[in-house]
Amino acid sequence: MTRTTIRHLTLACCLFIPVMTQAAQEEPAFSVGFSPSHTALGAVLDVVNHATRTIDVEAYSFTSKEISLALAAAQKRGVRVRLVADKKANSRYSAVTFLANQGVPVRLDDRYAIMHDKVMLVDGQTLETGSFNYTASADKRNAENVLVVRHQPQLVAVYQKEFERLWQESQPLAPAY
Repeated sequence: MTRTTIRHLTLACCLFIPVMTQAAQEEPAFSVGFSPSHTALGAVLDVVNHATRTIDVEAYSFTSKEISLALAAAQKRGVRVRLVADKKANSRYSAVTFLANQGVPVRLDDRYAIMHDKVMLVDGQTLETGSFNYTASADKRNAENVLVVRHQPQLVAVYQKEFERLWQESQPLAPAY
């Protein structure tokens, strides 16, 4: 290789690498949803349906058929799904039992008067949170909100640390069948 060729290759690499780095770091994106207009449920389902690697869920009350079916479908397409939920707010007939029976690792937490979290962490990049419990009442009868923050791995990492703490202190829910 000639010296000129090496210089041109070096210059090309120096110009190309920053472009690749910028493309890999997408700008933060935010979306919101509300109920009872059903846009909150739609925002949650959008987050679940676009997951490709991981979904970690913290839930207070969880009875939503739509969300539990979407999480089970995500698990079936190869997404690692985990759920930690408030033990007192979830009976043996709730969505947590359905998900455990579908092979989703579920843990129940009873250390607090209320474990009132409503959070999904997706692919290390996306946070879904707000007042929206994963229930039919939250979708149809209550005034609730959902905030989705995408392309924010540093923010997600803070929430992920808390999820891992809750996961470790909670007890596994064995499948009923």
